Amino acid sequence: MWMPPGQNQSWVSEFILLGFSSDPMTNRTLFSAFLLLFLSSVLGNGLIITLICLDTHLRTPMYFFLCILSLLDMGCVTTTVPQMLVHLLSRSQTISFAGCWLQMCIFGAVGLTECILFVVMSFDRYVAICYPLRYTVILSWGLCTRLSAGTWACGFFFSLIHTFFTMRLPYCGPNMVNHYFCEGPSVQNLACMDTHVIEMVDSVISVFMVVAPLSLILASYICISQAIFKIKSMQARCKAFSTCASHLTVITFFYAPAIYIYMKPNSRYSPERDKQISLFYNVFSALLNPVVYSLRNKNIKGAFLKVMGKSRVIC
Repeated sequence: MWMPPGQNQSWVSEFILLGFSSDPMTNRTLFSAFLLLFLSSVLGNGLIITLICLDTHLRTPMYFFLCILSLLDMGCVTTTVPQMLVHLLSRSQTISFAGCWLQMCIFGAVGLTECILFVVMSFDRYVAICYPLRYTVILSWGLCTRLSAGTWACGFFFSLIHTFFTMRLPYCGPNMVNHYFCEGPSVQNLACMDTHVIEMVDSVISVFMVVAPLSLILASYICISQAIFKIKSMQARCKAFSTCASHLTVITFFYAPAIYIYMKPNSRYSPERDKQISLFYNVFSALLNPVVYSLRNKNIKGAFLKVMGKSRVIC
């Protein structure tokens, strides 16, 4: 649908999200698969948040940041997947211009906040392993609160910049977005003018939100590795490596596809490949986090068994 602002110009008032397939049978299969993934992600991350809030032994900086990560993952999937599920079963696959703006902004804010949170979590592991005796002194609750607030503020600030420059581009038609949600690069591809400026803006944002965080994470883990190799006890060394391995696994699954999508020029835009790759940092990463942190973490498993034991006593 187009709204004419003048005689020689027009702009779109809504977008059509093409999704993955136009075949009804394929869409029903995808609906079942994504519904299972969505529920598993929400329940898994919700369980981690609940356990951390209920168990007093988990009220440490590490689990405080893990709780925020689970909250961000829930926000990430609930921003995009429910609408995708509706579109898989519905004939109408439209989203209003304002709805697209809002979805892009919230998804970007959550994703960018998560980028910075990984740096904070790396700093937490650095302090825990390199300065174990001063861990609670350095990472006081006041500092943890400020770090948390700072990550959210930076995430929303840069997301607003990205969304503002993307959605102020003229969209004269067609209005068919070859994606399952309103993601920046896929929407920019429909603009009626050269997107060189927004590409420059995205490049600057990527330096602050991707390159700089990854550099800090790398520096943290270089220091952590040096400290771990100095530990004489093999058991303590393995425990430290196990904790760091969980964090690095989550970082890899999140950053690798995000770098590919957001740091390549729009001239290399490939809709079919891009929307498949975006599933990794949107859906699969949110599902992976609770699996990695629960299966590899004795404290989380202990808290779960404790809660289950109490529920059985009550019954």
